[in-house]
Amino acid sequence: MIASAIMAGCTSKQPDTSDTSLPRAETPVSLATAADSLWTKAGAEDIELHSVMVVQNDSVIYEHWANGAHPDSLHILYSVSKTFTSLGVGLAVADSIIRLDERITEIFPEYLPDSVDDNLAAMTVEDLLTMSSGHAHAPELYTEITANDSTSWIKQFLSYPVEYEPGTVFSYNSMGTYMLSAAIQKRTGKKLLDYLNERLFEPMGIEGSKWDESPEGINTGGWGLWLRTEDLAKAGQLMLDRGEWQGRQLVPAEWIDLMSSRHIQSVQGTPNSLEFIPTDEDFINSDWVQGYGYQVWRCRNNAFRADGTGCQFIIVMPDNDAVVAITANSQKYQQVLNLVWDYILPVLEHHNQK
Repeated sequence: MIASAIMAGCTSKQPDTSDTSLPRAETPVSLATAADSLWTKAGAEDIELHSVMVVQNDSVIYEHWANGAHPDSLHILYSVSKTFTSLGVGLAVADSIIRLDERITEIFPEYLPDSVDDNLAAMTVEDLLTMSSGHAHAPELYTEITANDSTSWIKQFLSYPVEYEPGTVFSYNSMGTYMLSAAIQKRTGKKLLDYLNERLFEPMGIEGSKWDESPEGINTGGWGLWLRTEDLAKAGQLMLDRGEWQGRQLVPAEWIDLMSSRHIQSVQGTPNSLEFIPTDEDFINSDWVQGYGYQVWRCRNNAFRADGTGCQFIIVMPDNDAVVAITANSQKYQQVLNLVWDYILPVLEHHNQK
């Protein structure tokens, strides 16, 4: 049912490929002033920003690079890669080659351990998308798997203990995203990057991208993608427009809606006793407790984001018809998001009212 609805969202309209760059518009004086304040504040807080690009009403209205970065720089995206993997899953679901409710054991029967417990047997594609695979300590899982290159990462993932019922516990899991990449490659016969190149990147004019691979020759999925700042802004615009690019529905609108919706509470915990229970104040001040979609974080201000180590961000703001793309080298994640809310958002709100 979900797959058929998603497939119905695709159209056969041909794109205008004459120019795949995002249009440029004059930077409002108020935004230029706010951006100057943002960069000044970032410097005062020892936040190393590499680039900031702001898109509103389909046009780039601000862009700036610093600290050695430039418009043609490929930037390592870390976990922003996960959102692109989710876009690939959406295409595979629309193509009827993967199902959201499909069990991981059905996709990789040849890699299963000798004994498959109920939790592993129940794990689905959707559980991996929502970071609720049932693993209690996924970050350690990532470290243990990648430290051993001699054994299949797929086999190691499927052999790791699944403590909780899948779908019940949020536990951030980069290797779960790797499994989604592996599933796409198994079902399509193409690496995830090649699949996205054909279906998304080429129509959108995203060129020269790179994606790290495992020893098995599978794109890592949860990390390792390299793109330019404008490529991030393009992806944000694609999601803002519910999968449409230059008149062509590249990704079903229904999939973008699913990706960007809250599916699970984005707080690490256990089914019966959360390690951290957010308060009303947390919901007001934190962008980490707003919920998680399909490899996408919900934000304050009714926004959603792709998010990677070092403060790589694609922030999509439907209420303001806007996207902010950021590359950086900083561990001050909330502070960087606060810069957007404090300096950029007020200008976007005012500019959109004109």
